[in-house]
Amino acid sequence: MRVLIIEDDLLLGESLKEYLENNGIECVWINNERKLEEALSLSEFDVIVLDLILKYSKGEDILRNLRDKNVKTPILIMTAKNSIKDKETCFNLGADDYIVKPFDPKELLLRIKALSKRVRLPDKIKIGDVEIDLENQIVLRDGKEVKLTKTAWNLLYYLIKNRGKVVSNENILNYVWHDKAVGDEVIRAYIKELRKILPDGSIETFKGRGYKLN
Repeated sequence: MRVLIIEDDLLLGESLKEYLENNGIECVWINNERKLEEALSLSEFDVIVLDLILKYSKGEDILRNLRDKNVKTPILIMTAKNSIKDKETCFNLGADDYIVKPFDPKELLLRIKALSKRVRLPDKIKIGDVEIDLENQIVLRDGKEVKLTKTAWNLLYYLIKNRGKVVSNENILNYVWHDKAVGDEVIRAYIKELRKILPDGSIETFKGRGYKLN
């Protein structure tokens, strides 16, 4: 799971990032909301955690803008504003959850996990004779487990998450390899690895564009 935190409090932002990563969640934290567009262009997120009181913008305006741009990622509001009116405003703008400071980090973790399941696929899916357990990250073919590297699994998960859609090489590189300097030939190598496991025709190549999981 990958979470984006937008929080300008340096101490809180750093501590939450550390806590979530210690609990197995990949976390990107930005303390300057003006870098939000850049962060969203470089990666996809399962949950966005948004503070309302920021240095340069109102969190409500950011929330409205994200929904106007049809960003469907679940958004959890994290703020000191605790009135019903504030909560009503955010939910009407498209927030999925709302947590008031101060809070126990464990509660934030639980809420993030709950939100991520709203857009996650079922725990198990089947593609032909291949069963993929997304919850436990296990791939079974004809009932026998097939070992995948972490990178191959991340690529498979990304394709499943976007199944039926063509995903570009650029987006694949950003999601799977982040800022590592790798090229399209690396994607091709891992696609080849996945094709050995999945039924024929499961992964379609769109030359010069990307790949689609059928």
